[in-house]
Amino acid sequence: MSALASSVLLSFLSAVAYAAGAIVQERIAVSSPGGAYLPLRRPGWWAALVLNGLGSALHVVALACGPLSLVQPLGALTIVFALPMAAVFVGRRADTAAWRGALMATAGLAGLLSLVGSSDRHSLDPALRLAVALAAGGVIVALMCAGLAARRHPAVRSVVLATGAGTAFGMASVFTKTVAVDWTRDIALDELFSLTVVALFAVAGVLLSQASYRDGGLAAPLATQTVVNPVLAAAVGLALFGETFRYGDTGTVLALGCGAVAAGGLVMLTTQRGDGTRTPAVAEPARGACAAPSAGDAFVPVPHPRPAAWSEVDGADRREHAATGGVPAGPVHREPPAPVPHSVVEPCQDGGPQPDQEPPTSYDPRPRGVCAPVPGRRRARVRS
Repeated sequence: MSALASSVLLSFLSAVAYAAGAIVQERIAVSSPGGAYLPLRRPGWWAALVLNGLGSALHVVALACGPLSLVQPLGALTIVFALPMAAVFVGRRADTAAWRGALMATAGLAGLLSLVGSSDRHSLDPALRLAVALAAGGVIVALMCAGLAARRHPAVRSVVLATGAGTAFGMASVFTKTVAVDWTRDIALDELFSLTVVALFAVAGVLLSQASYRDGGLAAPLATQTVVNPVLAAAVGLALFGETFRYGDTGTVLALGCGAVAAGGLVMLTTQRGDGTRTPAVAEPARGACAAPSAGDAFVPVPHPRPAAWSEVDGADRREHAATGGVPAGPVHREPPAPVPHSVVEPCQDGGPQPDQEPPTSYDPRPRGVCAPVPGRRRARVRS
């Protein structure tokens, strides 16, 4: 098997490992309370770390075998593999737009693969390594600050942090390529510097991607990373490592077109979060019968019972007087009845606010109260 074919196969396996790690990371990020960036107590997070480490190892070997401008764009297959893997393992379905985007990304990467030509092995001198590391580090720090400033906009914060993660991963691949080209049995000071930079960029990428998954789900931040990462690495490979495409300038234009198709497919994936099922909303606590009414609640009048005649009340008093032997059951002084309208609203037991009531139109007696005048009723004159 040729070195180019080996790099392609290793890139495919690396993309599968990265996709599995991203799915586990997203599940841990969503279920973790608060804003923790490093949930060390979650075993699933360590599983995601192992998967990312496996993907990184396969990616390093692929970079040692093939050109940077090929291996890094093939890393965009991560999100293409993540869609069916998420559907199989966690039951997350993708819509038609997501699959169209995945097909566009695959077609663009296949066209880019067919245009990659052979190139000589190049490396970066120490001064250029330091300049590139400082410039990339400054960009990542600026993106982190922008993400902190966008706390009130989770979608924007997710994209900004994912851009920083893609930049960190892309620059880690650039320095990994440098170490793979210059690697010898005797590790020199330049290799130690490059290895340190690779470790720093890798840790920053993992932390930023973890934070981006928490705010934006899986598809949008993962697509942002898989666009920024290969674009940055391929640009560095073409500019600093002397890599070229087939057919000269025509091949370069075709490669740019294939890259645009792949990027369009990945951008299409950002229009959806990748979840086929929505998380049920938290149900509001049920209001009891005596909860405070809201502004939109309608008050239903409840008819108040009214005695048929005053004689019924008087008769009830006489019967009670006879049953007690002429001794009153309660105090002689009785409070006058309060006015009660024909239609009232039943009060709540907890003392909630009541609607304004209209002035009463008639007065009804209470069972043992003092008689009160009723408008419209003729008073009978009793002669002594």
